[in-house]
Amino acid sequence: MPRDRDANRDIRPGLTALVLAASRKGAEDPVAAHAGTTHKCLVEVDGIAMIQRVVQVLIDSGLCRHILISIESEDILRQVPKVAEWLDAGRIELAPSASNLADSILSLRDRADPPIPLLITTADNALHTGPIVTHFIERSLAGDADITIGVTREETVRAAFPDDKIGFFQFREGGYSFCNLFMLRSDRAMETAEVFRSGGQFRKRPWRILGAFGVINLLLYRFRLTTLAAALGRIGRNFGVKIAPVEVPWAHAPIDVDNPNSLAFSERLLRKWRERDDSAS
Repeated sequence: MPRDRDANRDIRPGLTALVLAASRKGAEDPVAAHAGTTHKCLVEVDGIAMIQRVVQVLIDSGLCRHILISIESEDILRQVPKVAEWLDAGRIELAPSASNLADSILSLRDRADPPIPLLITTADNALHTGPIVTHFIERSLAGDADITIGVTREETVRAAFPDDKIGFFQFREGGYSFCNLFMLRSDRAMETAEVFRSGGQFRKRPWRILGAFGVINLLLYRFRLTTLAAALGRIGRNFGVKIAPVEVPWAHAPIDVDNPNSLAFSERLLRKWRERDDSAS
């Protein structure tokens, strides 16, 4: 007999979800500019704002007691009627964004309610669904890692979307793409947020990888001499925590909306799903 969602919330009373929705300081987001909005999270995909889609998935999962939105101002969120309704009902709360990603996460330590375990995701995951989020949360909580990271295999993505331009990190056993899903399960795990103080733009500034993860890890990755699990294990030891990947076996899980092309792709896919569901009902 399936458990109801309220019962699930009682079983996992401490789970907090943080949705990162703030604009990057000093940079104009191409998706927001394309849509003529101030923030990417306000952009509608198949008629629904991305921030509404992400929050709805978290609410529907029944696994998140606290849902926090990290953004510059509550007024931004209130531009979306459904999100304003959730704010008024206390279903979601504002977590004011700091000047950088690290401080936005670390500031949660000052909350009266302990933020651990903490699920972190982003507001541009328009293609995330209930099964994706539930899968990641349940497998993260079932393990013993301080930090879990959602990943999807390249072969899974290519089988469904062979022509899409998605970036993959290549390891000895193959490629992976990250899904913007992270779980922090200890106070020590919270401290690792310091690595993102400068924004975490590792691909654009390789020296940041050296400072954060060490030259040995970089060389092993560069020459594909390590597996994903082993690489995360070594990185975790540098920080005194255990880090583990959680495979998310949905091809669309790592696809976020970060440019007009991925916006159009997500729009097409969501419309296809909606029309399929409409015809089946």
